[in-house]
Amino acid sequence: MVDVSDKPVTRRRAIAEGRVRMSPETLRAIRDGDVPKGDVLAVARLAAIGGAKRTAETIPLCHPLPLTSVEVDVELEHADPDPGLRITVETTVEARTGVEMEALCGVSAGLLAVYDMCKALDRGMEIGEVRLVAKEGGRSGNWRRGEDGTKRETE
Repeated sequence: MVDVSDKPVTRRRAIAEGRVRMSPETLRAIRDGDVPKGDVLAVARLAAIGGAKRTAETIPLCHPLPLTSVEVDVELEHADPDPGLRITVETTVEARTGVEMEALCGVSAGLLAVYDMCKALDRGMEIGEVRLVAKEGGRSGNWRRGEDGTKRETE
């Protein structure tokens, strides 16, 4: 692992998001609670939290961090012709290194849980658009993705 012992302990926060595209029928089944395996939204939230908390076990050389919070938002997107589900994960920590990887792993775990629960209904689902939205704290400062998707540094 990278030696972070010189860095001060500071509050750090990261937000990541990702999306799974699916058929309108699959999205309706999720919305209506008609997926045979159970409550997709609840499982996605739990998987996202678990994925964030276990990042160091998943990503080689990633520092294990004592997360102070993991917040998960799951949003159904009914827009035609591109229905899907978006997961946003916000992670915070008081540590010597950032929590971007934890937010990204949380999103990925949540999206994979959705796929696993719905694959019998729709094997053509597509997971994508996993990206960092913002990070705060640390030596490199703050960063936020612009509204148009472009990268934008902040103070």
